[in-house]
Amino acid sequence: MTRIAIVVLFLVAGASALLAAVGVSPWWWFAAVPLTATGLLGAWDLLQRRHSVLRNYPVLGHARFLLERIRPELQQYFIERNFDGRPFDRDVRTIVYERAKGTDAEQPYGTERDVYQPGYEFLVPSMAPCPVPETPPRVRVGGPDCSRPYDMALLNVSAMSFGSLSANAVLALNAGAKAGGFAQDTGEGGLSEYHLRPGGDLIWEIGTGYFGCRTRDGDFDPAEFADKAAHEHVKCVSLKLSQGAKPGIGGVLPGAKVNAEIARVRDVPEGRTVISPPYHRVFDTPRELVRFIARMRDLAGGKPTGFKLCVGSRRQFLAVCKAMLEEGTAPDFIVVDGGEGGTGAAPLEFADHVGAPLTEGLLTVHNALVGTGLRDRIRIGASGKIATGTDLVKRMVQGADYGNAARAMMFAVGCIQAQRCHTNTCPTGVTTQDPRRARALDVRDKAPRVQRFQEATVAGALQLMASMGVTDPADLRPHMLRQRVDPFTERSYEELYEWLEPGQLLAEPPASWAADWKAADPGRFAV
Repeated sequence: MTRIAIVVLFLVAGASALLAAVGVSPWWWFAAVPLTATGLLGAWDLLQRRHSVLRNYPVLGHARFLLERIRPELQQYFIERNFDGRPFDRDVRTIVYERAKGTDAEQPYGTERDVYQPGYEFLVPSMAPCPVPETPPRVRVGGPDCSRPYDMALLNVSAMSFGSLSANAVLALNAGAKAGGFAQDTGEGGLSEYHLRPGGDLIWEIGTGYFGCRTRDGDFDPAEFADKAAHEHVKCVSLKLSQGAKPGIGGVLPGAKVNAEIARVRDVPEGRTVISPPYHRVFDTPRELVRFIARMRDLAGGKPTGFKLCVGSRRQFLAVCKAMLEEGTAPDFIVVDGGEGGTGAAPLEFADHVGAPLTEGLLTVHNALVGTGLRDRIRIGASGKIATGTDLVKRMVQGADYGNAARAMMFAVGCIQAQRCHTNTCPTGVTTQDPRRARALDVRDKAPRVQRFQEATVAGALQLMASMGVTDPADLRPHMLRQRVDPFTERSYEELYEWLEPGQLLAEPPASWAADWKAADPGRFAV
């Protein structure tokens, strides 16, 4: 029987059932409605021209689209193992949820991971462990040009904007930061009342759109910047050059999300899609970048000032280092974002294939600063898939002074990794401007979860360090982290990677750095 005949059969059966429902018994409605609906759906499938599957398989073809729609949920909840989900596996999500709730986060019966798989990494324990410090150490951020240094926690809230996040999510994150004594990066979406109301410490991030400190035509407004940077809760200011999710392109906030409140915070028209350009107007060369960082610090009254980037060209970063040396000034901190991506939605090509992963990015920045003699005055933050104490310790071994977490903090306020952040339909109210959906996120419940997660993760990192015989993160060394390179061989990071000596690039660059160092030009961003 052909598909047309089947559809006709359903339509005839439905019509007959309708007549019976009207003239014989109302019980026939139970057959009439589904038969008629199925027949009409089948007829529509045959007539439409958009989906070939539906034309060939009317009605039944819809099962394909249904399964495709719920595929992520089926994969996440029924198919994937505890340790192989992406971007974050179930083990990581579970430990974040348990620490945020204050419940037991321990695991019995040993690891499920294949410790002989190439790429597996492990920390090196000491035969003489140390006591765990009672008070977590903090990192002093502020170089010689900074008159108001800030003591940064080992783990902070990474850059996420109001607009991308709901008001309740921002409130919960900042209230958690306030209670736990750590900082929240505002993201490039401006300084909103939800960042300021709870009273937590803030790192105010300025992106290419200069939201919250922009002129009518989209340029940087120094007067508005200075006014807002003076706020007591703003402890540092940061210039975003690029982000791991989409290095090299600007951001987009759909017009549907740009309500009156967001428009006011960002200094943009209401209801119109907001596009951040991929480039900055305020500088064109490494020298101009370094000068602008110094200008931002002056406008901010001497508060620590730095920039964030996803590392690309080592040659370009070395050009910035040369500019620092020639200008006689430098940022107080640099946040390295990993090419692994983050909360920002991005084209698949950028998310998967553009930008250095966090390990290589950290090693590049750390070694470049060490080799130019600048490392002592500049602190390095690591941002990219930090969710556990192990993640934090590994990044500090690789050259970071502290870490920032975005997606893990989202888990702490209820995110379930639905990956609908850009659709305004977030099921947990974290990444939406829909009032009904955002209302589901209760600030009084979620703020303590943020605090508990951060405290437990830092405590876990300190416990790991103590087991390695270290109490101060500054004492972590590359030989303390090892990686399996094949089923029979493992090497330490000291062996796997090159580590420069202080001032080595200025004296005698090693052969592997010599060409990039020679070509680095502080007067231009050479490709």
